[in-house]
Amino acid sequence: MCALKIRIKYSKLGNLKFIGHLDVMRYFQKEIRRAGLDVSYSKGYSPHQIISFAAPLAMGITSDGEYFDGEFESVSTSKAMVDALNAVSVDEMHVTECVLLPDDAKNSMSVVSASDYVITFEEKCSTEEKSKLLGSVMDFMVQKEIVILKKTKKSEREENIKPGIMKCELRGDSMYMLLSTGSEYNLKPELVMQALYSFSGIEHNQFHYHIHRLETYMDSPKGGIMPLYQAGTSF
Repeated sequence: MCALKIRIKYSKLGNLKFIGHLDVMRYFQKEIRRAGLDVSYSKGYSPHQIISFAAPLAMGITSDGEYFDGEFESVSTSKAMVDALNAVSVDEMHVTECVLLPDDAKNSMSVVSASDYVITFEEKCSTEEKSKLLGSVMDFMVQKEIVILKKTKKSEREENIKPGIMKCELRGDSMYMLLSTGSEYNLKPELVMQALYSFSGIEHNQFHYHIHRLETYMDSPKGGIMPLYQAGTSF
């Protein structure tokens, strides 16, 4: 019998923003065992759970739209799986969706195309700084190019990040961004904020704002984008 492909959506909130991606992987491996789910294991001398994660979240960012795919030998119902995982989880890591994927579905890591974020400002961010940043957003976005100095371990180079910004707009006292994500082009919201600070003539301070991911998307067969969980069905 073929294993069943399941896509699971979860939130990562509060103090869990300080744990890295490898710790999140280990967390769910243990949670799946504690929940008693019939997960599939790889063959060989060192078997491991067959699970893979989409678009790992950077340290310090919270999210309502995280995903991983897993292969399971048997399942009960979507609700039962969600309840089983949440029953052995901490409140700040909460499973919200569980769907069955078609047999030919690609894993979430390979199909991710976009993510959206809301940026809110901390109390330590002065009223003047916040006002200047928010007031610069429209002019920032009408630029033909938004060039940043992108640093890696081996080098640094200039890069135009404008093509990766699908949307950037004000929403009350916060900012909303829809950015390219995935293997084709991956733009981090931190880089957009650095560019906005530079454009506004303000020294960048990553502790003056908070980034929260709302959702992770894939290309829709009907055009546009859709949340990753919509590629499957409840069972």
